[in-house]
This record gives sequence, C-alpha cells and structure tokens, in this order.
Amino acid sequence: MLEPVADAAIADFYSHLFVTQPQTRAMFPPAMDTQRQRFYRALSRIIAGQEEPRELAAYLTELGRAHRKFGVTREHYDGFGRALADTLRRYARGAWTPTMAAAWDEAYGHAAGVMIAAAERDAAHAPPWWLAEVTAHERRGSDLAVLTLAPGQPVHYLPGQHVSVQTPHWPRLWRDYSVANAPREDGTLRLHVRAVPGGLVSTALVHRTAAGDTLLLGAPAGSMTAEAAAERDVLCLAGGTGLAPIKAIIESIIGAAGPAGSQAAATAGTARAAAMAGMAGWRREIVLYLGARRASAFYDLASLRAMQAAYPWLRVIPVVSDEPARGMLSGTIPGIVADAPWQDRDIYISGPDEMITKTVRELKRLGAPDELIHYDTHPF
Repeated sequence: MLEPVADAAIADFYSHLFVTQPQTRAMFPPAMDTQRQRFYRALSRIIAGQEEPRELAAYLTELGRAHRKFGVTREHYDGFGRALADTLRRYARGAWTPTMAAAWDEAYGHAAGVMIAAAERDAAHAPPWWLAEVTAHERRGSDLAVLTLAPGQPVHYLPGQHVSVQTPHWPRLWRDYSVANAPREDGTLRLHVRAVPGGLVSTALVHRTAAGDTLLLGAPAGSMTAEAAAERDVLCLAGGTGLAPIKAIIESIIGAAGPAGSQAAATAGTARAAAMAGMAGWRREIVLYLGARRASAFYDLASLRAMQAAYPWLRVIPVVSDEPARGMLSGTIPGIVADAPWQDRDIYISGPDEMITKTVRELKRLGAPDELIHYDTHPF
C-alpha cells in the first residue's frame, strides 16, 4: 500500500519523528534524500523477511551494530516505533485494522529487540566507531583513489567485508566501502574509492582528502566473506571498484597456505616467493575475471600481475566491454560466465548491483549451486 506513495510517506515519517523526538535530528545529515531511500529499502526488507527468520535475524543483527555509530541507544527505539506506526496508520487509512496494528507491533518489537541485543553485545568489545588516519592517498585516475588508513584501535573484520566511512567534509553522512586487503599485522586498511557524480562522500575522499587527514569508520559488515580454508578452487568475478573485496578474499586464500603463502603474497613478483608457495604444496587455483569499459580503467592491474607472478595458481583475466584491447577479453562479466570455469568452485562476485544480479542469474541458469555463489549488495 505504501509503494505508490513511498517518498511522501517516508518524508512524512521523518518530519513527524523530528517534531515528536527533536533530539534525534542531530543523528541525521542535513540532506535526507539518500537516508529516506535507504530507510525504505530497509523497512521493505524487514517486512519481506518475516518468512525467512534466520536471514532476517542476520540482517537485523548487522543493522543494530551499524546504528551504534549514529548514537542510537535502547531508549530511541520506542519513540521511533511510535512515529513509524503513526505514519503507517495515516497512509494505510481504512486498512489499518486492529489486527494489522497488532501484527505490526509484533514485527517491530521483534526487529527492535534483535537490533538492541546485537548493539549491546557489540558494545561489550568494540567502540561505536573508529578514528583512522589517512597514511597514503594514491590517485589512480581522474576520478579514483586508493586510500590507506591506520585506525587508532584494531578493526576486526573478515576479508570481503566493508566499513562505513564518514569524512569531516560531510558530518553524519556515511558511505560503505569494501576493505581491499586481508587483515594485516600493522592493522592498516586500504579502500578503493571512485568519485561518482553527485556523490558527496566519494568526491570528498577522492578530491579533498590527503595523507594526515582523519576519517571515522563504522563497524565492519557484509556477508560475502572468504572461505579461506576450503579445498575447492575459486572463481572471482569483479567489475570496477568491486575489485576491492575480491582482492582481500584472494589475499586471504593465498595466505591460508601458511607462512609460505603469506610470504608469497607479501613479496609478490619475486621468483623466490613463487618457489616458497610451491614448497607449501598449495595448489588451490584462483581465476579472476576483472571487468571494465576500457583498458585504461584497470587501475590496479600492476598489483594483480605481481600477485599472479608470486602465486602461479592465480590467473587474472581482464575483460573490456566498450573497446577492443590487446591481450584482453571482449565482453561483460555476465556475458563471459558461460565460458568461465565455474563448476565445483567457490564463486565470489562484486561490482555494480546490476552486474551482480545478471551474473548470479546466469550462473544459476547454468546450474551453479546457490551455496557456492557469494555476493553482497551492501544493504544499508
């Protein structure tokens, strides 16, 4: 019932919330357009998830942890719930029966309870956010940068996960970026950031951030994580800066070979590193198809080639869609899947949501089992 008037309903909800709970306004950015869209997507997912309690619980747990960085506490949920129920009642009109109201109260109470419990468990061992110094800012093109961050406290994450980032240029505005490396002894994280048109945070990170600046990081999240100890070979499919989590996963798989594999990753490009990987008896093959529109858009290819030289069982295959390129495949990631070695492999997919959707659909059409297909569309 809300779908045709979703924009108006969600705008009305926030207006009602800020009038009845004025202290909550400071939690949100001045521009609310993106926030309203994200909230409606989250609300829709919670409603749809009633039929899948396990998946819903995992989603709500992540959502509860993520809301700590906004300063949300247990006390905020009651006022938030009342404002939401009032909005639903106004827009549902005559359909808002006592039965529907009771069902909604039950669903909201359950969701809030899971989120509160997750946040309180998280608070026992992690801060709501981390301060991180930018120790390196490398421009890899007119609209792309690779940032190296050194958090003041350890950030415990799994390869493939993302963190939310806030820049001082846009207070209270958070955006998700995948960590592009497996956990390191020095605790540093690398982010691949492309400045998108109209993207306030991405533009600030690429064009207005420098070494020595400080950023805020939210809790790590994401379900596409590496099964580094598995014995299956691996197929990775990445588009654009979707390379970031894939690179972290590849690093972790190479490192799972033990000291020799870790050394091979760390000293990529040397014959000695390749020999050390061989000494470990590590033969898990990794094939990476990396997509871009033009050959010039492969901003991290040199690093990938070095990893490939150090770990001979890694193959990096660039795929170009908009122009012919010597030594590279022509096509798109969804279009080349049928010819890729996907059988009996763990499959990791990352990139624009449309690319992920098409690729997953094609893999399932070919017969790839769901449990071997891993991806994450960043729900918040």
